[in-house]
Amino acid sequence: MRRELICINPTSPARLAVRSVEKPQPGHGEVLVCVQATSVNPIDVKRAAGYGQRLLRLKGAAHFPLVLGNDVVGVVEALGSGVKRFAPGQRVYGLVGTGRAGGAHASHVVVPQDGLLSAPDDADPSALSVLPYSFTTAWLALRSTGIRADNARDARVLIHGANGGLGRLATQVLQSWGSRITAICAKGHRQTCLDLGAEVAVEYGPNCIATLPADFDVVLNFANWDDDALLASRLGAKALGQATTVHPLLANFDRLGWLGGAWASRQDKRRVRTIVVSRAPKARYGWTIFKPDREALEALAQRVNGGRLALPIGAIKPLTQARAAFDHVSAGLPGRAVLLP
Repeated sequence: MRRELICINPTSPARLAVRSVEKPQPGHGEVLVCVQATSVNPIDVKRAAGYGQRLLRLKGAAHFPLVLGNDVVGVVEALGSGVKRFAPGQRVYGLVGTGRAGGAHASHVVVPQDGLLSAPDDADPSALSVLPYSFTTAWLALRSTGIRADNARDARVLIHGANGGLGRLATQVLQSWGSRITAICAKGHRQTCLDLGAEVAVEYGPNCIATLPADFDVVLNFANWDDDALLASRLGAKALGQATTVHPLLANFDRLGWLGGAWASRQDKRRVRTIVVSRAPKARYGWTIFKPDREALEALAQRVNGGRLALPIGAIKPLTQARAAFDHVSAGLPGRAVLLP
């Protein structure tokens, strides 16, 4: 049997329960993983309250009761036909996509083999479980701006939300590439950002963005959509681009319906893009949307295997105490939250 954590209906705080169902079987190209650890990301808390339902219905991912979670760490239990990369008993970690098959908050989960990596023998499951979703999202944001390892040295990068999970991971990647990072962080986190590799760190507050130089090559907004236009004004004339993960796409559709949501999203994106292009005509501007990405996972594996990537953990709870993990994330407490099925 499979034990799974379900969100019973869309409420805040989430109504959670653990139920037992038949264990799923892997299909062609899929792997059945016995889960050792999974994480609760901010998107899980928001989806538990009904966020994104209108658009996520297109992927079959909005029907309650809902099993959430994208990060998975565990042991291979069974293989579907055509799987060549893994063997039963092998330790793995990776991603479950957002879709009708359900999420990773369960004792067993079926994952496409392209969504998995071989886990180092000495890796702590909890430490691994907080990385795949956040790293993939940060990697997609970086990639959409056009910055890469071969053009990142000495590039000036502004990161808003640098003390959060995405900001920490982006800082670690960019620092390894030799970029010059300015971090905007929450109060009390300035030294943390400097320790991670930021050249300059400023605490978020009134006018803090407007007083920054207007010569950045890349801007990453992991913190606040309302600041996106002002952040764009900090780009230099030869900037590569700007990306945001806190865009209002899902919220616009939830609030305004299909036509209204599409119109509002188009206008919102066009408004900031206009500022980006006025600052740097060749710069890119993108709204980052999470999806499993093999290139991102392979980049993650290189850093995990080299011991060059980590996020702090603030709560580790069994599946039966998932409420405490969700509350930890909802309250914005320090460190990531982990569930042990």
